[in-house]
Amino acid sequence: MTAADQDKVITVKTPDEIEIMREANRIVAGVLSMLADEIRPGISTWKLDRLAEEYCRDHGAEPAFKGYRGFPASLCVSINEQVVHGIPSKKVKLRAGDIVSIDFGTRYRGFYGDSAVSIGVDSIDGQRQRLLDVTREALERAIRQVRIGNRVSDISRAVQEYVEEHGFSVVRQFVGHGIGSQLHEGPEVPNYVQGTASPRILEGMVVAIEPMVNMGTHKVKVLRDQWTVITADRRPSAHFEHSVAATVDGPLVLSRRADEG
Repeated sequence: MTAADQDKVITVKTPDEIEIMREANRIVAGVLSMLADEIRPGISTWKLDRLAEEYCRDHGAEPAFKGYRGFPASLCVSINEQVVHGIPSKKVKLRAGDIVSIDFGTRYRGFYGDSAVSIGVDSIDGQRQRLLDVTREALERAIRQVRIGNRVSDISRAVQEYVEEHGFSVVRQFVGHGIGSQLHEGPEVPNYVQGTASPRILEGMVVAIEPMVNMGTHKVKVLRDQWTVITADRRPSAHFEHSVAATVDGPLVLSRRADEG
């Protein structure tokens, strides 16, 4: 979502609701793991979209993005300088050396799941691999801040400091978000520290944390399709996301994949 796109109520979830969200996110995780095995040079982004929707429906859920605000597909597939919201196409095929970001959401028993991962196609150069590694680690550091009594800004700070320390930049126009019975709920979860006070993290809050990290400038623009976001300098971008619940035992990553190391 955009940073100016949200004036929504923050909701807390019961343990039973969090368990439903865990199931919704397990389906998301299954989709992303399956797609990771399918990503190779020559496959079309449309084919990835078809595989994602089929898996989702076979597991009793609905794709969350399809038709959402008019989005025409089930999967967001963003390649290289595309940051987020890339639209799948039969004409677009992956090439060796690409970075491809896949973002998928489900609706299951009235609740949503949402997660994303960026993957190198075949072999990628060292700087692109470093971009992926830093973005992934920034997400892990942010997850560790999802503790009762912390503030949302603690999540933001963890991302921004780690990313900028490694010479990359965080996207500011698009942010993470709360998630629950709506795909986008409060609070917004920026990847940078804003000047105003941010909400406290409460038991039962669930947030979708999603660092969007650029190799060059943080500035982005939206293409004429009104969806695809690209870096202003056309340099590569990476995107990782997990849905995380705040519990008395600490952060609970609902969308963790079995293949994550």
